[in-house]
Amino acid sequence: QVQLVESGGGLVQPGGSLRLSCAASGSMLAVYVMGWYRQAPGKQRELVAQASSGGTTKYADTVQGRFTISRDNAKNTVYLEMNSLKPEDTAVYYCYGEIRTSIASRSNDYWGQGTQVTVSG
Repeated sequence: QVQLVESGGGLVQPGGSLRLSCAASGSMLAVYVMGWYRQAPGKQRELVAQASSGGTTKYADTVQGRFTISRDNAKNTVYLEMNSLKPEDTAVYYCYGEIRTSIASRSNDYWGQGTQVTVSG
């Protein structure tokens, strides 16, 4: 059973910073892409950033230059450093991982429970 556990959300003032972490655990053969989505009230879930196991990264235009995604492959952990936060960044942030659990199966997407980020003040 694969689990993704997030931490690091909270309340921050505009212009502030937060760092999110997400650790994957369980029986895993390979962890390919890890990343972050977010969902604001009344809006669809959207990709924030993702990173491949080889280090290739991708960002939403709205966070490019302000957010940085990084991974520790040895720990199966992904981080999201968020700087210059804006009220419009307020959302529940979900970690995900494209993970293969056995040679006999394809990779699947696994999701964390979500962590609230609120930018206000």
